[in-house]
Amino acid sequence: MKKKTTPLAAVVLLVLVVGLVYVLTFLVRKYTPTSEVMSGEEYFGISEEQAALIVDTEVTTYRGKIEDEVVYVEYAAVKDLLNARFYWDADAELMLYTTPDDIIQIPAGSMEYTASGKKQSLNYQIVKTEGEKLWVALDFVQKYTNLDYEMYHDPERIVVAKTWGEVSCATVRKKAKVRQLGGIKSPILREVSKNEVVTVLEDLDDWMEVMTTDGYRGYIRSNALKDIRTETRSRDFEEPVYEGIHREDTISLVWHQTTSMESNYNINSDIANVDGVNVISPTWYSIVDNKGTISSLALSDYVNVAHSSGMEVWGLVDNFNTEVSFAEVMNHTDSRWNVEDQLIASARENGLDGINIDFESISEDAAEGYVQFMREMSVKCHKNKLVLSVDVPVPMPFTAHYNRKELGIVSDYVIVMGYDEHYSGSETAGSVASISFEKQGIENTLQDVPAARVISGVPFYTRLWSTKIQEDGTASVTSEAMGMSAAKQVLENNDVKASWDETTAQNYAEFSGDDGTLYQIWMEDEESLSRKLSLVKEYQLAGGAAWKLGFEKNSIWKTIKEYLS
Repeated sequence: MKKKTTPLAAVVLLVLVVGLVYVLTFLVRKYTPTSEVMSGEEYFGISEEQAALIVDTEVTTYRGKIEDEVVYVEYAAVKDLLNARFYWDADAELMLYTTPDDIIQIPAGSMEYTASGKKQSLNYQIVKTEGEKLWVALDFVQKYTNLDYEMYHDPERIVVAKTWGEVSCATVRKKAKVRQLGGIKSPILREVSKNEVVTVLEDLDDWMEVMTTDGYRGYIRSNALKDIRTETRSRDFEEPVYEGIHREDTISLVWHQTTSMESNYNINSDIANVDGVNVISPTWYSIVDNKGTISSLALSDYVNVAHSSGMEVWGLVDNFNTEVSFAEVMNHTDSRWNVEDQLIASARENGLDGINIDFESISEDAAEGYVQFMREMSVKCHKNKLVLSVDVPVPMPFTAHYNRKELGIVSDYVIVMGYDEHYSGSETAGSVASISFEKQGIENTLQDVPAARVISGVPFYTRLWSTKIQEDGTASVTSEAMGMSAAKQVLENNDVKASWDETTAQNYAEFSGDDGTLYQIWMEDEESLSRKLSLVKEYQLAGGAAWKLGFEKNSIWKTIKEYLS
């Protein structure tokens, strides 16, 4: 007789069976890879009429398109990722590309471009406009850029290689899947075949982050790869060389502020005591309207006197006219070229040796045109054997758009204006140019510009600061700029002696007026300039420059000669 199963035992058995099924289901779900495949359009984020743009190992948000097997990419992608020297003038519908010796012109919608003054023809449109969208043929970009590319279909995509050198890569051991993320539950991007080569981006133990040759960036099981190695990838391309014009001697420059044609004729007396200077830069030119017209005080007789005294002449051009929109001038090719051509013509006519660009307080909306101006001036100056120098402020975050790296390539000399640490509108009194300010300006500039092209600018002037406490308890701070002799006279008139301040590397003095006003002054003299100019040798710079002639004491020329000759 069979023993009956008790109800309790049946329940327990049922629970065990259900639990086992649950565990098995959980394990199957957990350890079974998903077969979900992400579409290429979804992965690259493109529509049917677009092509994805992949640059090196980055899937970018920029777009391309393929028309009759001609590859185009957005101008913004060219500018931001491929070659920043392409410049678009929307008003003129003209693309420009500047090499060390030529300004190439490419009209929108044309199969022709002008190089070295001659028209060249291609079998495709180089620059295309579609509404507000601008496209550039990648083949044309490649003519001037060290890049290679491949196009792929289904979906449309363009894979660009522009970074050359050593890369980590591996061979696929057996057919495997590249997934969006590391893990078997992540969607499949594409299958890779046995012996296919992928670029290895990161080793995550069980998974490897890789890049396929056709532009997919994802993850593959580590055991699916073999022969992980380093390869050197290269491409034959001749990079442009900006040789420029450089003097063998250390540059010793002084700026000469000239405000009228008559003041030019004082050149003999103005430089009578000057010693140790091999470049003088008169403030001759200024932009006076939005069409790029410049005013000129250039005088060949001045140049002849300077030459006979052993000095080159680098004529200075400024943007100080407040009625002129500097952005308007720089961002229009016609007005920009107008400035350039007038400067070159005047330099040739008057026998100048160089041009000094002193464009200050540049706004971000003018920056791109300004850098293009410097590229174009580089071509035009060097064709006429003129030295091109540019004045820049001490690097600060709010002047990053000056693009010192590019200025240091296309210009012969970059002059760091190591002064106005405390300026006329400063809320607190302080040094015009402390030693730390000067050093910081040099060191930060050297991050972008080679030392052989950097000139350190120092002041011949200082400021007498006045701080007065108002009735409401607030401080009113004003200042007056003055040269070395005037500053010394202030101390003598008030029977005050300056003492050395090691923090600023300057002689410092203060005194109180009858009304309780506090007067402070950080002197510029032989001692302070010796410390500043010693940095030229310490950092192996191209030379030094001083603002301005007439603010110095005669004894200062001995210091200039000692440190810059």
